[in-house]
Amino acid sequence: MKRPNIISIAKSTLEIEISELEKLKNRIDDSFERAVEIIHSAEGKLIVVGIGKSAHVGNKIVATLNSTGTPSQFLHASEAIHGDLGVIQKQDVVLCISNSGNSPEIVNLVPYLKDYSSALIGMTGNLKSKLAEFSEVVLNTHVDLEACPNKLAPTSSTTLQMALGDALAIALMELNDFRENDFAKFHPGGSLGKNLISKVDQFLSPQKPQVTEEDSIRDVIISISASSHGITVVTDEDQIIGVITDGDLRRMLMKGEDVSKVLAKDIMSSNPKTIERDALAKEAMKILKENNIGQLIVTENGKYFGIIDLHKLLDEGIN
Repeated sequence: MKRPNIISIAKSTLEIEISELEKLKNRIDDSFERAVEIIHSAEGKLIVVGIGKSAHVGNKIVATLNSTGTPSQFLHASEAIHGDLGVIQKQDVVLCISNSGNSPEIVNLVPYLKDYSSALIGMTGNLKSKLAEFSEVVLNTHVDLEACPNKLAPTSSTTLQMALGDALAIALMELNDFRENDFAKFHPGGSLGKNLISKVDQFLSPQKPQVTEEDSIRDVIISISASSHGITVVTDEDQIIGVITDGDLRRMLMKGEDVSKVLAKDIMSSNPKTIERDALAKEAMKILKENNIGQLIVTENGKYFGIIDLHKLLDEGIN
């Protein structure tokens, strides 16, 4: 048997699904707009119902909707007819997903979905199905060709369901004026949320090295060595005068000067880069990268407050 061309198979699969997506795009009409308006104006949540591969798609759609500001819950069709219908409240909207629209579970379930909710939206590839008959609005996900060579495994059809679910979520985001800060509220643990809402003072070093401008080189070395940052801040009653890094010390020693007479003010760098403690951490990262430095001085009302380190931000997923 001749070995199949794997790359050709992959390209053919994508070509078929892209073709079906183009057809779906051209079918978008007032029905889609009506579905969005129904979900947007609902007093309750959106219940997404499915079975088989459509159930997996439904779970993904629910996850996307919940993270983008539309409260949603998934309900498995086979569980619904055995007691879980109780999750549906009269103010809720139901989105039922079924390619055929005529599977036994769906046929048995749709009358109850319609009666128990404020509206039933059907997402199906069969406009003559029981699901389409009972739905207030039908979202047509018909495909002419599944990508499966046997035309049996849901491939193109589930791709259309997923894409249409994304389109619903994005349309609802726009209607709800759902923006970056709103998104971050639902993603506080991930890098997305951290980059959008995390403040500088969440990542402050526990060490706060500092010396005065009249301190000796010995004092400077002790201060730098006592922290893990290779830097100390020169202050005058918490007013920042400058900074001294371990690099500054090396350059001084290479000059061959009498170190016993050198004071902190003689080797410090004036006007160091700073950031306020309540600024976004991503702004601190931007300053660090643009200036190719490893530490940034943190201030509170212009006074020395602490240090934030590049590696700490990178470890926390700030970019």
